[in-house]
Amino acid sequence: MASLVLTEVVGGLGVITLNRPRALNALSLQMVRELDAALTAWAGDAQVHGVLLRGAGRVDEQGQPQGAVHFCAGGDIRFMHEAAIAGDLAIDDFFTEEYALDHLIHTYAKPIVAWMEGITMGGGMGLAQGADLRVVTEAVRMAMPETRIGLFPDVAGGYFLSRCPGAAGEYLGVVGPHLNASDALALGLADVPAQATSLRALLDSFKAQPLASGADLVPRVKAHAQAHGPAEMPAETLRPHMSEISRHFSLPTMVEIEASLRAQAKADAQDGSEWAQGVLQQMAGHSPLMMCVTLEQIRRARSMTLAQVFRMERDIVRNCFALRKGRDSETVEGVRALVIDKDHAPRWRHATLVEVAPAEVDAFFHSPWPAHRHPLRDLA
Repeated sequence: MASLVLTEVVGGLGVITLNRPRALNALSLQMVRELDAALTAWAGDAQVHGVLLRGAGRVDEQGQPQGAVHFCAGGDIRFMHEAAIAGDLAIDDFFTEEYALDHLIHTYAKPIVAWMEGITMGGGMGLAQGADLRVVTEAVRMAMPETRIGLFPDVAGGYFLSRCPGAAGEYLGVVGPHLNASDALALGLADVPAQATSLRALLDSFKAQPLASGADLVPRVKAHAQAHGPAEMPAETLRPHMSEISRHFSLPTMVEIEASLRAQAKADAQDGSEWAQGVLQQMAGHSPLMMCVTLEQIRRARSMTLAQVFRMERDIVRNCFALRKGRDSETVEGVRALVIDKDHAPRWRHATLVEVAPAEVDAFFHSPWPAHRHPLRDLA
């Protein structure tokens, strides 16, 4: 069986390839551990000056590419569903080790480049957003869609979403819209665009001219991206609506946000605009409880350090599976409806936002551990 994480050193560049293409490179606990082992080993290897993260695509029996390449669709939510129902403590290991891995990427001593291609969501964003250079290809589909499965935008989503302009972070976390390459660049979630097909030429350039030091990596990849930019970039979908996003999603509560969107949708019906109605339709399938938790998460994270955010999110995710256990968990029910039974009819704890009590939201932020026993207490 092929390894789920492939590693090689190309001209002083450590290349890590997520190799689970049939699952869109969704992260398993084994993959998290292999990623951590590779990065830890390379941190002390004088022959490795920097790292590049990428995803593998499917190939046929002859090894020829078959279909699109995706960076990482997120965490393995089928595993989360099964582990939560069975009471398997591996689910705690998964989140603790995934968050520690993401923190390692954010604070790594050598430069890291993330090559974001195709679907880059959830746990994939957690890997990519800590990189020193985030390259986005023309066909990327980026999102933090966790509220649809009764979860919240974790993996430091509170950190990087809250630092988007205006109230865009609240909008991205609560609604979870798909972003294209142009959107990602405009929101500061990517640094440079490049043609997806140019990655091979980039790696060949390191074979021909190895890295002299880590300081050379980011400038060289930027120069490559500039020389191999996409022939055509997609039109931005968010910037035309930034004033509306800020007006609605800066309101104090989800109930007020929804009411404001409904008022705009009613007014829009008279002039042909469908933006607000489209947002309401997206929100209609999400967990009302977790939309409220997400709004609070992002606003708290805005004034936190990276390590504090990871610890807060570890508390929240523990409570996602501990406040209501097994099949009663909002997250377990969301995964059941979307992925397991695929009936797309989740039976959320609350049917509407107005039913969600502030005390229920606040409970998700109470840490199950004293500070000295927190599983992420050692993050600097």
